[in-house]
Amino acid sequence: MHISRLILPASDVANSAAYFRDVLELPTAGNSIQVGWSEIQLIPAAEGAPHGVHLAFNIPFARFDMAVAWLEGRTLLQKEPGGEACFALEGDWQSRSIYFDGPDNAVLELIGRRRLIHPADKRPFSGADLSCLSEVGVPSDDVEGMVAEAAWTFGVGTVGPASSSFAAIGNDEGMLIAVDPNRPWFPQKRQRPGANGLEIWVTDVKSPGTVSDAKHGWKVRAR
Repeated sequence: MHISRLILPASDVANSAAYFRDVLELPTAGNSIQVGWSEIQLIPAAEGAPHGVHLAFNIPFARFDMAVAWLEGRTLLQKEPGGEACFALEGDWQSRSIYFDGPDNAVLELIGRRRLIHPADKRPFSGADLSCLSEVGVPSDDVEGMVAEAAWTFGVGTVGPASSSFAAIGNDEGMLIAVDPNRPWFPQKRQRPGANGLEIWVTDVKSPGTVSDAKHGWKVRAR
């Protein structure tokens, strides 16, 4: 699954665009940010910007250590209480991640996934290494029901088993992170999920359709 486009409400579109341009070195044209095959389109928030949005960006697994050094020079990393800032997951994930704050109290992540193969490259790390928007968090009061709805509508499964409070719907190239709205985001666990006003377009699924959540204000469309 690919996340091709995200509409993201912002409290200050210009400041949010400047963040993606200046901190993450992403190509920006007006309110549009390009992340590899993904586009983030910022819009003015009509009813207050959603706080606690979670977005993850894929990076080459072999360049993870370079990514850490690059990002540490540009912004503060989120850390666990013990001081750890880099997180490795084995099993179903096979990944390494770092987290940091984004505009409107967002929780952003750079993630290297071992199963995705990238050409060897020794050039300095830059925003050009962010290959796509690979995760968007979507709070749901019924995570298991959302997993079933996504499977029925789009024909997609999960990465690893789903629980009543967490599920990664999709694959390494694109995931909807369905979470209980009272489950704060890892690693600092100080931001609860928010997604009001988010519209997400996905491609490379088995069938077109729409999944939405009126209570939490998000919508996913496949075409």
